[in-house]
Amino acid sequence: MSIALIENWHYNASKLLYSAPGYHFSLLVRAPDDLKIVPPDAWPGNAEKGATILNGEFSFFGESVRGGLLTWRPTDMSDAWLAELHGFDWLRDLRALGGDGPRRKARDLVEDWLLKQSSWHDIAWRPDVIGNRLYSWLGQHDFFCASADDEYQHNYLVSLVRQAKHLSRALPRGVNRDDMILATKGLIAAGLSISGHESWVSQGLKLLERACTQQILPDGGHVSRNPTIQAYVLRHLVDIRSCLLAAKREVPNFLIAAIERTAPFLRMLRHNDGGPALFNGAKETPGWLIDMLLAQANSRGRAPTSAPHSGFERIVANRTTIIMDTGYPADNNSHASTLAMEMSNGRERIIVNCGARTGPSESWAQVQRSTAAHSTMIVDDTNSSDILNGKKYNRRPSKVIIDRNETQGKIWINSSHDGYGPILGVTHQRRLYVDSSGDDIRGEDTIFLDSYGKRQPHGYVVRFHLHPSVQVSLVQNGKTALLRPPSGVGWRLIAEGGVLSLSESVYLGSNDEIRRSEQIVVSGVFEPPDKNGAIARVVWALKKVPKKP
Repeated sequence: MSIALIENWHYNASKLLYSAPGYHFSLLVRAPDDLKIVPPDAWPGNAEKGATILNGEFSFFGESVRGGLLTWRPTDMSDAWLAELHGFDWLRDLRALGGDGPRRKARDLVEDWLLKQSSWHDIAWRPDVIGNRLYSWLGQHDFFCASADDEYQHNYLVSLVRQAKHLSRALPRGVNRDDMILATKGLIAAGLSISGHESWVSQGLKLLERACTQQILPDGGHVSRNPTIQAYVLRHLVDIRSCLLAAKREVPNFLIAAIERTAPFLRMLRHNDGGPALFNGAKETPGWLIDMLLAQANSRGRAPTSAPHSGFERIVANRTTIIMDTGYPADNNSHASTLAMEMSNGRERIIVNCGARTGPSESWAQVQRSTAAHSTMIVDDTNSSDILNGKKYNRRPSKVIIDRNETQGKIWINSSHDGYGPILGVTHQRRLYVDSSGDDIRGEDTIFLDSYGKRQPHGYVVRFHLHPSVQVSLVQNGKTALLRPPSGVGWRLIAEGGVLSLSESVYLGSNDEIRRSEQIVVSGVFEPPDKNGAIARVVWALKKVPKKP
């Protein structure tokens, strides 16, 4: 049995203690007179979201509760929504509004939470949620608490210590892998801010070092392979470093090294608009926000072009950027996207993946993780990795091969995976070529027959999902697709080896919206194997079209 399973079992058993009527008495503490430090919080809020909160509406992940918070546990809301509500990250949004009204609203909401949520609750007192809430309350102290009366500040400080005491008791149990760094951030910040609790800092740093070792791969990528989580992890690491510096504490070498590895890798996963590529649940984080994060990280490491441990390739040729998934799906919430690609030119995204929508809908969760939701080849409408409801994998590629060559600015990538092997007995090979100008992109998707699996494959589809801002039409008797992004600098896609057509698609990459988009589809049926064992070969080219005068 793994350590994670043992810790999860212990936490579930401990819930019986935490939920007992007298448990809160074990958290009785003496309130400190004041905070030693207020952790730096340089991250901006969203004034528009702050205005909706001021008007009594809380919206997260496409779900909303209106009319004020009559309860901190509204019915029919997802666990993710409740975790966001109780994490209080949204205090920054009220701060962004400015003025006394938002300050009073923040103060009233925190006071209401103190009155109604002092007892343990599965979501509100989950370790990662406590970690987020502790850091949010501490970081926003001067915004909503510094000018409050003595009784308010006393209750606030008592609650901080009680929550941190419970967090210290619960960790490392009760938190999934990706949220451990957030949980330790809250514990470390509390230990640095509140006198007499040095043990919280030591415990938090020890757990943080373990989490960094487990989660950050040698090339700097996060094990989730999700660019958005990559950014969140970097932000948490930067926050912890800022807390230590504010407390005039030495920053551990492992933390310095973790920031130095994760920051360049985040650069690798960015398009020219500054936002991340949409792999494994990522969303279109604004480019200026990532710029700010990288500036705070203060790491000058260059973006790698190949990441063999995390499984990504980056091609940059003039103004064209291609990011390609060349890795193995991770165990937790990754997508069946092996050999999928995204392409941008200048600040315009052209070819994308469908992205991900965070929310309660299990049907969307399955669709957005499917191979068909990515810009790659799919065989017999079957996922290249077998996605299960528990966000795990039963079948996935056992071998992904990458060969990259560069000569005088020209780049070739030859890649393949065997994800279809166990059930269809075939291998997918994708070859890419980009010339030095970035205006000429050529690809070849081939299916090789290894042996028949449980069933004989019949057909294939190569999909190119387009960003919603890109208009597309078929020209030359349907043999060519003409792409027109907003700038008017178009691209012409031609393909041989299948029937070219257009189809509707969806884009889930921004603001929890479901946006209509289109996709270019090249489809066909398998032929008898040629002398090399190929039963399908689609050759395609994407070339820039001069802007109309």
